[in-house]
Amino acid sequence: MTTTLQDASPIIIAHRGASGYRPEHTLAAYELAIALGADYIEPDLVSTKDGVLIARHENEISETTDVASHAEFAHRQTTKIIDGESKTGWFTEDFTLVELKTLRAKERIPQLRSQNIAYDGLLEIPTLQEIINLVKGKSAEINRAIGIYPETKHPTYFKSIGLALEAPLLATLTVNGYQGANAPVFIQSFEVSNLQDLSTKTDLPLVQLLNNSGKPDDFAVSGNERTYADLATASGLREIAKYAQAVGVHKNLLVPRDSNGKLRSPTSLVTDAHAAGLLVHVWTFRNEDCFLPLDFQGNPQGEYELFFSLGVDGVFSDYPDTAGYHSTVQW
Repeated sequence: MTTTLQDASPIIIAHRGASGYRPEHTLAAYELAIALGADYIEPDLVSTKDGVLIARHENEISETTDVASHAEFAHRQTTKIIDGESKTGWFTEDFTLVELKTLRAKERIPQLRSQNIAYDGLLEIPTLQEIINLVKGKSAEINRAIGIYPETKHPTYFKSIGLALEAPLLATLTVNGYQGANAPVFIQSFEVSNLQDLSTKTDLPLVQLLNNSGKPDDFAVSGNERTYADLATASGLREIAKYAQAVGVHKNLLVPRDSNGKLRSPTSLVTDAHAAGLLVHVWTFRNEDCFLPLDFQGNPQGEYELFFSLGVDGVFSDYPDTAGYHSTVQW
């Protein structure tokens, strides 16, 4: 199912599900994304105390669940250093799956997506297995292969506390029949070393995520001086191609913005990545004006058309229906 370079329309990756319409990383968000035409759904994976992979954007869950209202868990609030940043709250690795299943999801950005508040308190935190069950069931129901695009979140941190994500991820994918370079799976990470290690243990497609600032956390821990900007160069992309099949890049790495939020000229990243044999998937597309460049406020469709014209192979979107409507644009 893996789309090869420029042989088809760009794939639509539902970013945390149809998170513009439902609280992110819930079965309801994933199910709606499939109904809206997404090719892949994207679960960010963190671990429970008992080693079960679940979908949350962060292991700190006060922004996306009602954990703060559970008096029985008040004593679990704590402060930790995650990827070099101090965070205070409640963390998935301090809860068993049974405990986490007593929580309910809530909208992360209610000030922007007030319509999603209606679902607060109704939806559970899903496990990776529950997400796979949904995808397989829906794929059979609609006779269309839906892929999954899991991200290993904070892999160096989770490895440091004895809850490495990679082995349970591969085990779960294998037992569910996801094997081979053409399986409908992409495994993504903002870190490098875990992808390099995964490349020796699986032939499933791997995606190196590239932010528009900073450096991979494993580089920070090991003292590696390279940054994401270094990885995004032509030579850096050739190095990535030794262990990954795609890059997932921040939009600004393809089309930078000036200090006023207006778009500047595109960079050579798409051309350079394709020359290295890498697919290019771009994040994150959202309909709200506060996320759009000045050029396309009120016109999110125009932003998709620009990026599709650059030859990208896929887009991460909170609104897969908006993305999919324009995914037939050919370059």
